[in-house]
Amino acid sequence: MNDLIQTFSVYALPIVFAITLHEAAHAYAAKYFGDNTAYAQGRMSLNPIKHIDPIGTLLIPIALYFAGSPFLFGYAKPVPVVFGNLRNPKKQMAFVAFAGPLANLVMALGWMLLGIFLAAIGSQEEFLMRMAQAGVLTNLVIFAFNLFPVPPLDGGRIVTSMLPNRYAYKFAKLEPYGFFIVIGLVILKVLHYWMVPVMAAAGKLLQMLVFPLTFLLT
Repeated sequence: MNDLIQTFSVYALPIVFAITLHEAAHAYAAKYFGDNTAYAQGRMSLNPIKHIDPIGTLLIPIALYFAGSPFLFGYAKPVPVVFGNLRNPKKQMAFVAFAGPLANLVMALGWMLLGIFLAAIGSQEEFLMRMAQAGVLTNLVIFAFNLFPVPPLDGGRIVTSMLPNRYAYKFAKLEPYGFFIVIGLVILKVLHYWMVPVMAAAGKLLQMLVFPLTFLLT
């Protein structure tokens, strides 16, 4: 029980930030490209309560933790986007979809910079260091998971945007079954083969970005 409480306390803030900014980024991008639906419903907000889904944000991550899953992930309440309202729906769908994972990548960079700063000043705050590490891991997991190319995940939206209209229409028909496909891949431990390389690639990119700072401080 103590381990669970410690894990929760370390991951709580990174997870709240990760899901809140992810969804707010979708809402902002949608508004930027012409759809005010999410904005009108108050979803372009940094208030986490507006984005939390009881099942996806709380129940699923807790269940995965107790099931011993190598990855803890979940989802927030989807931001409503009427793609037909976008100025160029087919093209801009990809930008709106990618805004969320991009926000997670930027947050992972921020947590990584915090960890570097704490190490540079010789901080003895183990809790903050663990939180910084949790922030990087959490955002990389959400980044990779959401880019999995099955609708309604962001990766599926991006693929739909890139496909010719004829194939995009057929591919989009997977959306009602997307959640079950992903759960099945998790149970079969197949999703691991997507998550690990995508997270590793994103991590390498972030390390390259912070290398000059790391070099100066060490």
